[in-house]
Amino acid sequence: MTTAQDVAIIGASMTKFGQREDEWVLDLLAEAGLKCLADAGADAGDVDHLYVSNMASGEFEGMTGVMNALAHDLGAMPAYTQRIDQTSSSGGAGIYAAWQSIASGASDVTLLVGGEKMTHRTTGESTDIIASVTHPAEYKHGVTLPSFAGLTARNYLERFDAPRESLAWVAAKNHKNGVDNPHAQFQKEVDVETILESPIIADPLRLYDFCPVTDGSAALLLCSEETAQEYTDDYVVIAGVDGATDTHVVHEREDPTVMGGVVESGKGAYEMSGYGPDDIDVAELHDMFTILEFLQMEGLGFAEQGEAWKLIEEGYTERDTGELPINTSGGLKSKGHPLGASGIAQGVEIYEQLVGEAGPRQVDADVGLCCNVGGFGNCVITTIMEATQ
Repeated sequence: MTTAQDVAIIGASMTKFGQREDEWVLDLLAEAGLKCLADAGADAGDVDHLYVSNMASGEFEGMTGVMNALAHDLGAMPAYTQRIDQTSSSGGAGIYAAWQSIASGASDVTLLVGGEKMTHRTTGESTDIIASVTHPAEYKHGVTLPSFAGLTARNYLERFDAPRESLAWVAAKNHKNGVDNPHAQFQKEVDVETILESPIIADPLRLYDFCPVTDGSAALLLCSEETAQEYTDDYVVIAGVDGATDTHVVHEREDPTVMGGVVESGKGAYEMSGYGPDDIDVAELHDMFTILEFLQMEGLGFAEQGEAWKLIEEGYTERDTGELPINTSGGLKSKGHPLGASGIAQGVEIYEQLVGEAGPRQVDADVGLCCNVGGFGNCVITTIMEATQ
């Protein structure tokens, strides 16, 4: 069995995120898959394993078997196919599964594509589908992920004496970054005053503290490092990857401001890679709600507990001037959150940063991290990538 250092990414792509009125999930998956193969200079016939990260194609549009249909549409037969569903961390779980397929020697070339089609449903319908990730003991009382976010945000702000504006700083930063991402759903800046005056969704969180409902797809092409050198000299290596779970019943957690899955998956990824928090040059975090950026910064060791908001205030996470740029893509907040695609899109951004293809979003980075969260921290995958040039 090869090691983590032997698994490379040689191609990446994502579609435009947003409201894609004329496409369904299979169209979006095919678009990203074809672009990814072209980016790597590979053919569909090179693919041994084809993984599709998708949470709810059956629930959103009544379509299952998307992985087999995609193999047909790409001309990737007879590749082995598998659908990866780990709720909103399906994309990160796909990266982990694709890494395993290469690291184990079961596949020489693995194409990972993730996507979701959501905007054709009403807000209520989409919310109900997403809320199904909660534990039945909480779901039957009408608890949704936004309500968990509101309760946690209030706990955090009061406990650590953080100003309400600190959450708005996260949203403003990520919207500013999204302006330079041509694939982002929202490409406009939003000031702190506008954020603080937007409608309340789950007090103290307001409209701009939440990511949008999104259609979109993203893809990565993985292979062994030896195989990568047959395609290109410009690739990145997955230095570390790990996944973990936390209690499904959120109110059973000892401390609601600590995401155990983030802590444990980060610990595993750091141990595998040999890197630590101080070695990370750029990070993509799962800001489905602004409060999650704080909790992941702290769980991954970028800040002490209760201190992340201070780093945001100091500009530590700013793209152009900060010591650790976070969510250079715009994050889920600005880029959008098509459930099955989001974790892969995080990987696309880190890949592009490390190979120097991020355009106006480019930062100086040799090591990058992405953290993809399922539910309200019920399951988490953390991936660390490193440049080879």
